[in-house]
Amino acid sequence: MKKLMVVSSVVLGIGYCLSLLLDESQKRKVIAAEKQFLKRIWCNSIDYSKALINPVPWSTADQDDSDAEEFRHVSPHFLTKIECFSLLSKYGIEKYETRVFESGDYKWRLIIYPDGNESQDKGSYVSVYLAMADTSTLPVDWEIDAIFTIFLYNQISDKYLCYEVNERRFNETKSKWGFPKFISKKKLRDQSNEYLVHDNLVLGVEVFVCKRQRVIESVTLHKPTESPQKHEWKIQGFSKLGNDPWYSEEFAIRDVNWKMVLYPNGYSRSKGRAMSMFLSCVSAKSFDAHQKIRAEYSVSVKGMSDSDALHDTGKLSEWFTSSTKSSGQLEFVALDDLRGLLVDDCFILEVEIFVQLVVQ
Repeated sequence: MKKLMVVSSVVLGIGYCLSLLLDESQKRKVIAAEKQFLKRIWCNSIDYSKALINPVPWSTADQDDSDAEEFRHVSPHFLTKIECFSLLSKYGIEKYETRVFESGDYKWRLIIYPDGNESQDKGSYVSVYLAMADTSTLPVDWEIDAIFTIFLYNQISDKYLCYEVNERRFNETKSKWGFPKFISKKKLRDQSNEYLVHDNLVLGVEVFVCKRQRVIESVTLHKPTESPQKHEWKIQGFSKLGNDPWYSEEFAIRDVNWKMVLYPNGYSRSKGRAMSMFLSCVSAKSFDAHQKIRAEYSVSVKGMSDSDALHDTGKLSEWFTSSTKSSGQLEFVALDDLRGLLVDDCFILEVEIFVQLVVQ
């Protein structure tokens, strides 16, 4: 990071010094070159040393914002050689898609329109695009940012005419970017340009993926249900349960798994004085750091045959997360009071849960 900051400062300093000596047109070119170079070395997926050794031209495009072209002698990492290029038009092949290649852990291909793909200039230009390939394995709402350069090989001078495209976002809606007017057919056929030799054409592309971690949060709020979301736990032989915690069976409400935890003789500072009760969100054990659930709940003590609550917590609420998996009361009910509620040393704990909000 420190090296990048130093390099950035040096580049800006050189640009400023040059601007004092140049006219307005030349100043604009220098500024454009600075921006493109700095963007390249700060893009996460681009190797720092490579950016210094082989700076990319400052021409940018989806044709509408292209303002320059550059020559390079270093070949790109994907090339396609088309022999008898003119036969594509003769045979009525409107579009040719190259083989798939990989860059930045993604699959790509070039799409070439030998007579262009814009109706108003049909037959006057060659169109070239970079396109995503095999997107079926990508997640829903995928997005990929990339800087790329399309190359046209000068077969006599052994150098490449390069057009670099500024950072573009590829997604399901826009899965290809490039040049509808990559090169005119007239310029291509001009033998002095040395691009079409013996009717052979060589095109290439270099792709640098700007790696960014996309974060998507899903927030679901639930409406109250008409029927209560309840679960009952029958406690028998309460006086014999001892000091250890007791756990109910696991149950599900709103696709979330829960358990009730009971300390018959109290927990922590309530030990020996009151029964402690907690609601545990079992699903929270597998939560990522960002996942959470907000639930409103109440717990009641009921007799074995009487449906009316003998004691209840009132409404409580909690955000259940990977670090906060349970909620409850240390002094749920005093032991002296509880003994007066027991019927044959038994009672029922009833929990009602309203899952209000789920964040994934």
